Amino acid sequence: MSLLTENNRQYYEGAQGFKGDGVVTTFTTTFNTDLKWFAVSDAVANYALNNFKLYTSANGLPGSWSEVTADYSVSGNTITFTTAPADGLFIVVQLKTLDGGNYGNTYSEKAHGETVEENYGSYAYTKINDIVNNFMVAYVGVGKLVQSVKRTDVIFHAKRAMQEFSYDTLKSVNSQELSVPSGLSVAIPQDYVNYVNIYWVDNQGIKHIILPTTLTSNPYEIPLQSYNGQPIQDNFGDNTEGTSITEDRWADNGLKDAGQNINDTAFSWDHFYDWQSSGIGQRYGMEPQHANINGSFTINEREGKFSFSADLVDKIIILEYISDGLSTNMDTRVPKMAEEAMYAYISHAILASRINQPEYVINRLKREKSAKLRNAKIRLSNIKLNEIVQVTRGRSKWLKH
Repeated sequence: MSLLTENNRQYYEGAQGFKGDGVVTTFTTTFNTDLKWFAVSDAVANYALNNFKLYTSANGLPGSWSEVTADYSVSGNTITFTTAPADGLFIVVQLKTLDGGNYGNTYSEKAHGETVEENYGSYAYTKINDIVNNFMVAYVGVGKLVQSVKRTDVIFHAKRAMQEFSYDTLKSVNSQELSVPSGLSVAIPQDYVNYVNIYWVDNQGIKHIILPTTLTSNPYEIPLQSYNGQPIQDNFGDNTEGTSITEDRWADNGLKDAGQNINDTAFSWDHFYDWQSSGIGQRYGMEPQHANINGSFTINEREGKFSFSADLVDKIIILEYISDGLSTNMDTRVPKMAEEAMYAYISHAILASRINQPEYVINRLKREKSAKLRNAKIRLSNIKLNEIVQVTRGRSKWLKH
C-alpha cells in the first residue's frame, strides 16, 4: 500500500474536487492536512480560523466558482451538506494558500493562508503521535521487548526524547524576521530555548551577523535605595523597583545619530558611548570581541527581551533560535531519519526506570540508543560533498598581511 495519500493536485494546488449526484450529502477529503473548521458563515469572526474554503460551480469553468458559506458542517475530514448537492454540481475544497488558490471571484473570496505551503516536504517527517502509536504496536506486548506499559508513559518519554534531540540532533532551528523599534528591544519568542544567530539585513538582502556585547549588561533587579544604600520596601514587604540607568545610558549613547563622531583628542577610553564611531574594535590592539561593525545585542532576562545597540534602530533583523520541538504538542514532526533513534530512546528510558530489570539488558539498550542517535546526527548533518569542495577551493589563496 502506498504511503502517499495525496495526488499531485492535492499536494501542489491544495485542492480536491467532488461532484454532486443529488443523493450523497457527505464528502471526505484525503489531504495529509486535517481540516480545521470553526464556523460556516463568513459573518462569524471564527470563520477566518478555518484552514480551507469550500466552492461550488455548475460547470467547473474559471470565474464560475462561488464560495459556500451556509448549509454545511464538518466533522473530522468529512463535509456534510444539509441537502444533497444537485446532480452534476462541481464541488472543490481549497486549503488556504499564499496566492489564494484558483477559485473565488474576488480577493476576499479566495483562500489566503499558508496551509498548503506548510505541508510541502511533510513526507520527510512523521508526527510524534504516530511515533507513540508505532511504538505501542511494535515494541509492547507479550514476547516483545516491553511486556506492558501505559500509553501516557510512552508519551512522556517520547516528549523527553523530542526535547533532547531538538537541542543538537534535529532540525529544530526556528527563525523570525523582525524590525528593531525605537525602544531597541524585541520580545523573546514564545517557544524560545536558546538563540543560534542574529543578523541584520541590508538593502540587498544580505545578512550581517550581530554579536552579543560585553560592554554593557541588563540588570535583573533594580531596587530603589534609601540615602544609606539600603533597598526600599513597599507595603507588602517587597523591594520597590525602578528603571535601569545602565540601559538608558546604553540606549542613548549617540549611535542613533548617523555621522555623529567624537573628536579623538577629546575621547577617553574610559567611556564607551558611541564606541563604534570612536574606534573601539577598529584600532590596532583592540580586543577582537569588539571588532564588529554590525552592532550588538544583550539578552534582557528581566523583561524577557533582546535589547540592541542604538545603531540598529529600524533595521530588519533575522532571529534564529532553538525550540524544544514541543510547541505544537502531539502534532510535532520528527524527521524520519531519526525515527529509529526515537524508538531506541523510549525503549531504554522505559526499562531503565523500572526496578528488577537485568543490568545487561539496560546496558544493551543504552549502547543501542547511543549508536542510533549517532547515526541520526550523521544523517541529519546534511553534509554535501560538492559544498565541501567549493569551500576548500579557497585553501590555496595567498594570505596578505
